Amino acid sequence: MKIKPLVLFQTLLPQHGLSRIMHWLMRCQKLPGHNFFLRWAIRKYKIQLDEILEPDLFDRHSYPDLNSCFTRALKPEARPVAPDELDVCCPADGTISEIGYINDTRLLQAKGREYTLTELLGGNNKLIDTFRNGAYATIYLSPSDYHRVHMPYNGKLTTMIHVPGRLFSVSPWNMKYVPRLFARNERVISVFNTVEGSMAVIMVGAIFVGSIETVWEGEITPPAGKKISTSIYPDSAGDKLGKGDEMGRFNMGSTVIVLFTERAVEWHQDRQAGTPVKMGQILGKLTPVV
Repeated sequence: MKIKPLVLFQTLLPQHGLSRIMHWLMRCQKLPGHNFFLRWAIRKYKIQLDEILEPDLFDRHSYPDLNSCFTRALKPEARPVAPDELDVCCPADGTISEIGYINDTRLLQAKGREYTLTELLGGNNKLIDTFRNGAYATIYLSPSDYHRVHMPYNGKLTTMIHVPGRLFSVSPWNMKYVPRLFARNERVISVFNTVEGSMAVIMVGAIFVGSIETVWEGEITPPAGKKISTSIYPDSAGDKLGKGDEMGRFNMGSTVIVLFTERAVEWHQDRQAGTPVKMGQILGKLTPVV
C-alpha cells in the first residue's frame, strides 16, 4: 500500500517539538488573545456550558490558562455512572473506534488494519499473556469532548508503564491509514486488579496533546527520555479507585484503550464502531465465573 502524502508529512514533522510548544501555550497564564481563542473554541467545539462545574470559563481564578478550560470538571450529575455492580462503564466522552475481542494477540485498529498486544504493551510478556484472547474497547476523544478519563470498573492500581513513541494524530482518518498507530504513539499503560482479574487503561498520546496526567503521579509526559519506564505499586501502596472515579486527563483530546482478560467481559450489543458515547455509560458487563 502506498504511503499517503498526509501520513508522510506527519512523519517528517517535529511532532514532539510542536507538542512542547502547545504544552507551553496551553499553560501560559498571560497568553495574548486568550479570551478571543476561548470564545472561538466554545463556538467551534460546541462546549456545553451548562454541564460544567464552574461554568464561567472566562473566570481567570478558576481557569488561569487554556489547559484548565479544556480539562474542566463537570457537574457530578452530568455523567451518571452505570449503576449495576457488574456494569463496565465508558472511561471517557468520545466515539468508539473499535470494540471487540482480541484474536490471540491481535486487535483491530480500523477496518483492514491490525496491531498486536506485543506492540501495544511495549513487549511486556507478562501483560501480553494476561490479556491474550481478552477484550478491548478503543475510545477516540476529539477536541470537543470532555478531556478527563475515568475508571471503567473498580480496581486497585498495580503497574504503570510509560512507553515513549511518536505523536501521530489519532483522528479517524489516521486510524485508517497509519499502520500500528496506537503501538507507535507515546502512551501510558495503567494496570489494575479487579474482582475478575486484570484490567488495563491505556492513554495514547497524539500531536498537540501536550501532556498525559494521572491522579496518582501527576503529569507523566512530556517525557524526560526515550526508554520505557515501569512503576510497580505494592499491594499496600497501590491506589484503589472506584468505577467512575477520575484516573487521568489529556490536554487536547486523544484515545483511550481498555483491556480485559479472556472471558471477563461481554460488550453491550449496542456498542459498535462509530457509536458516540459519554463517560459513565455502560460499555458491557463483567461475566464472573461461577
